[in-house]
Amino acid sequence: MSEFGLRVSRVAEVCKKELVDFVRDWRTVLAMVLVPIMIFPVIFIALPLFLQGEAAELAEHELAIEIQLDGEIPAQLNQLLSDRNLVITAVPLVVNGTLSIPGDDVDRLQSGIEDGDLYCILRLRETDTNASISYDYAILMDSTSELSREARGRTLDGILTWEQYVINNTLDEQNLTYGEVFDPIHWDGDQDDANLASKGEQTAMGLAMFIPLVIALWTASAAIQPSIDLTAGERERGTMEALLCTPVARADLLFGKWLAVAVVASTSVLANMAGLLFAIAFLAGDVLGAPTISLTSAILLLLSVLLFAIFVVAVELAIAVRAHSVKEAGSILGPMILVFIGPTMFAQFVNLEGIEFWWFLLPIFNVTLAMRESLMGFHDPLHVALWLSSSLIYAIGAILWASKQFNREDLVESLS
Repeated sequence: MSEFGLRVSRVAEVCKKELVDFVRDWRTVLAMVLVPIMIFPVIFIALPLFLQGEAAELAEHELAIEIQLDGEIPAQLNQLLSDRNLVITAVPLVVNGTLSIPGDDVDRLQSGIEDGDLYCILRLRETDTNASISYDYAILMDSTSELSREARGRTLDGILTWEQYVINNTLDEQNLTYGEVFDPIHWDGDQDDANLASKGEQTAMGLAMFIPLVIALWTASAAIQPSIDLTAGERERGTMEALLCTPVARADLLFGKWLAVAVVASTSVLANMAGLLFAIAFLAGDVLGAPTISLTSAILLLLSVLLFAIFVVAVELAIAVRAHSVKEAGSILGPMILVFIGPTMFAQFVNLEGIEFWWFLLPIFNVTLAMRESLMGFHDPLHVALWLSSSLIYAIGAILWASKQFNREDLVESLS
């Protein structure tokens, strides 16, 4: 076997050893793989279903409200409110000023909410306008009470529905329709038919504003734990010296550790992505199509993600090696996530049309913009050459820096 082949074999053995040690605990596998796969379906699927169930349970409550007005409750409004499971009590309106000011009704409404016999008060005052019917109204409620908020929501929904009836009746009296008044200039046909982009292309464009950010977040956060465990963790446990005594060059040890961290981080990111796409597909249904990207775009996207992971893992490994303890490494690497996320968030607002070339030379910005262009189908040869070359330079620089730290005796020897 050649010298190069021997070194590759040693790197692979180190990587295998570190991966076996890292995933030996089932809790690690759960945290790195199963939890990311499940977290987005839980958030986007289980949580909405739970909230729907809670809303349905709340809607079953029969809530008492009071309507203050002069005269009788308009029959249409009374029916709309009754249909919303509201028990209505009508009393005379004694307020002469602004209807929204609670006045003497504060204590009565609060005690009613506590006793469960009154949850909100609707005040109505008829006004004189050219409409067929015209009223001023206000709804008194306590926002700290869930049932009071629910009563207010049902009452407001009934009022707004009644308002639409009043508007239509007024228009009928003038021999007009709702569309003629409120939509005199209207679109002919389906607006989607006039969009040349397919649903898949529109989905890809939407993901281009979202995917780079989540990839940066997941890559940076997923690499922290293994980076600390394989460097500062081994130093703290006193096992680093035993590893250094093996007949393997330190550079090969570092490359093996780096490859192991990259595998763990990539697995976690892919698991997160799988869970996210599954949740999006479940919620979107036929509204969104599968993202449509070309083979070239997919390859460039994969390259940009790979180069970003190489850079992030190397930086975090180098910083973790410099730490004297696991606690110190965690306190440094935790806030460092912002270093990767900040530029990524900023890059989402950079206009890709007529973008200056130097954006593709800046670290982190370059791969973020590369991901966006790949998902949107932009393949400018100059941009591709710039972000590929600059990303390689930054990745190699980060690896060399990590290797330099790993060759320092004061940084790899245990404190004992």
